[in-house]
Amino acid sequence: MEKFKNMRFVNRRIIEAVIFLIIFFAIFSYLAEVMTLQNMLNTIMQTSYHLLIDTVLYIMGITVLSGALGKLLTEFGVVRLLESILKPLMKPLYNLPGVSALGAVMTFLSDNPAIISLSKDPNFNKYFKKFQLISLTNFGTAFGMGLVVIAFMAGKGYAFGALIGLVGAIFGSIISTRLMQKFTLKLYPEYKYEEVQGGDEDLISFKSEGSIFIRFLNSILDGGKTGVDIGLAIIPGVLIISTFVMILTFGPSPDGYTGAAYEGVALLPYLAGKVNFIFEWLFGFTNPELIAFPITSLGAVGAALGLIPRFISQGFIDGNAIAVFTAIGMCWSGFLSTHTAMLDSLGYRQLTSKAIISHSIGGLFAGIFAHWLYVAVTALFF
Repeated sequence: MEKFKNMRFVNRRIIEAVIFLIIFFAIFSYLAEVMTLQNMLNTIMQTSYHLLIDTVLYIMGITVLSGALGKLLTEFGVVRLLESILKPLMKPLYNLPGVSALGAVMTFLSDNPAIISLSKDPNFNKYFKKFQLISLTNFGTAFGMGLVVIAFMAGKGYAFGALIGLVGAIFGSIISTRLMQKFTLKLYPEYKYEEVQGGDEDLISFKSEGSIFIRFLNSILDGGKTGVDIGLAIIPGVLIISTFVMILTFGPSPDGYTGAAYEGVALLPYLAGKVNFIFEWLFGFTNPELIAFPITSLGAVGAALGLIPRFISQGFIDGNAIAVFTAIGMCWSGFLSTHTAMLDSLGYRQLTSKAIISHSIGGLFAGIFAHWLYVAVTALFF
């Protein structure tokens, strides 16, 4: 019996390998046929190199500065103050205890993994019923790298659109969190009537020892190191995902295929152009190439940010696109990997598909809301 199982496993792996090779060679044969093999390889390497130098290092500079700022805000009580201000909104908006505001602030200042560490802290999760704790998967990941995304957009001259996008991300997070709670209670209705252990007292003290100067110095250095870690972590996503997406998004140079950076086969715009009226109504996208940003955000928002400079140089970007990108980028900031890891750590891996469905819907509504809010605000005040 064991031998039969091993044979089935081996056969399945062989089939998997064959299917992978067929898909792999089909994709790259198509690219090589259109671009020629030499140009395709040169474009891949040139695009990766330019993304590393022009985009990744720029984003890393932002993550280092935002990491230092986030640590300072935490060390000197600003995060606790923000938590106190936001507490009254948590129950009516998210059906979560007030302390969950800490999770939103921490992920906004850093990245999605911050919510994982908080959810595992007994001093934090004692304030939650189980269905609420599970929904933190969706709540926290809706704000991941928020400060980095907004700072990046503002640095490109689109601060207003980025702030509109922040409002859209909040709207999407409400939908995502509430949907996840609904799915969880449908499977575990008994969780609704649980008693919680915690009250309204303070949770965790972030204050370290030493004089104000030492605390200030340690905060900016430790926060900067965290920013470096985030900056290094986004390199694979930007270089691999963004390079591949760009090849599928942009077309040849004016002189044809030369092997230069940012050339491609323009497959995504071609496909998106068939139904662009949908994206134009939902998101206000006037160029089908812009759909590449939401698709890339699913894997890593850092990789999606790598597309922005090229979009700007092509003249595709306006304030509305930035608002939609910010909303979707924050809400979808690599949640496909975070949700799996967090639910696995909480012991609810079986709910991963529910979390992904809820967050996909939330991200879409975040982008739609940001678009129409931008249209309304610009019509009323500009």
